[in-house]
Amino acid sequence: MRLSRVAVTCVAVLATLGLTTTAHAAAWDSSAKYATWSDGAYTVRNNVWGSGVGPQSIWANSHGNWGVWADHPDTGGVKSYPHSARAINTPVSDLGNLTSEFDVTVPNSGAYATAYDIWVDDHSYEIMLWMNQHGAVGPIGSRVATVDVGGHTWNVHRGSNGSNEVFSFVRQADTTAATVDIDSVMSWIVERGWLEAQASVGEVQFGFEITSSSDGLDLVTNDYSVTSG
Repeated sequence: MRLSRVAVTCVAVLATLGLTTTAHAAAWDSSAKYATWSDGAYTVRNNVWGSGVGPQSIWANSHGNWGVWADHPDTGGVKSYPHSARAINTPVSDLGNLTSEFDVTVPNSGAYATAYDIWVDDHSYEIMLWMNQHGAVGPIGSRVATVDVGGHTWNVHRGSNGSNEVFSFVRQADTTAATVDIDSVMSWIVERGWLEAQASVGEVQFGFEITSSSDGLDLVTNDYSVTSG
């Protein structure tokens, strides 16, 4: 099994410093566009779905420690959304507790967003939580509110991608590590009348929505988990 590009980079840096280490291959890696890997209740996906894409490879040691190397051209349009997902399959009214925490390492170039993608009622609704963003990227729809909920302050956008309604919560200040109270966000949406209380929350996905990453960029999830019930 080949080493991830992240592992190779670390070895090269240590060698430059005159240090030695034993490099370990990731538990799983793939360059296939729709590669998937299961880890308990979670599924990790490469998910290269856009048009005009470049190469992208994914590696994972667990659902919470994984990353991608991507080299997508700067031609506009989302190229991929590599992510780790956990299925919830519970109505909003019965969630009780749904929280998540994450920690990522992202580059200072390219165009991407680190975001949650939460699917409701069999992909009828999509709730995105944008935790950080870089480059020419932006949410679908117009800004309709600013709210403090779920432990963060968001600019809320509402629109449609042509297939489903999209509610995008864009954090006012970028962060690479946080805890999010997703249940509170979902309850706020219900209170606005945008969703029924019995709407079923399907998967909670977390990853990187990549628009461009010319010359190859590494995006790494150091930690990610979802707590429900």
